[in-house]
Amino acid sequence: RKQGKARAPTPKPKELVTMATAAATNNDNMVKLPPVQFIEDVDAYMKGKEPDAALGEIQEKYQTFKLLESRLLQSRNRMLGKVPHIEKAIDMVDLLLAKETASDQITVDFELSDHVYTKATIKKGTNCVYLWLGANVMVEYSLSEAKALLEQNKRNAKQNIDNHEKDLNFVRDSITTLEVSLARVYNWDVMQRRSKGEGSK
Repeated sequence: RKQGKARAPTPKPKELVTMATAAATNNDNMVKLPPVQFIEDVDAYMKGKEPDAALGEIQEKYQTFKLLESRLLQSRNRMLGKVPHIEKAIDMVDLLLAKETASDQITVDFELSDHVYTKATIKKGTNCVYLWLGANVMVEYSLSEAKALLEQNKRNAKQNIDNHEKDLNFVRDSITTLEVSLARVYNWDVMQRRSKGEGSK
């Protein structure tokens, strides 16, 4: 009876790291990357590998993480820019709530565009506001509903910023590790070439 050849064990795939921003938003489109391992033993790492191919592989990972860092920075800066606008809207709603039962009209500075304001008068007894939701959509809310929504948006924005900071720390650590790996593999290649050159003399 013939025995079948023993199969080699399937290598265990590296666990992918899910970005905090992806986990918070259930965004499957966010890049999931394997953790970058520090190359402690360059000789063992380079066994059976061509230096140019190894350097190219590390360089490719490096470029991937640099691109991700740029995307995260842009997204975080957008979030940072939103928070002051949300806080201004909350202050305005608080003012309207405080003056909701007042008999006097309210005069405020209304922003027409960046750094351009005009005086505006809000009628007494105003009990609703209109909020931009994005995509050219504006919805009417009562003052209490508007405040609750804006407070929730503020919490979401700050949580989003925290998630971006966590991801940026992970990405920056990975970039540093890859930069060190590039230098170690390059220096190893130089030493190998030098030793071969001296041996051929």
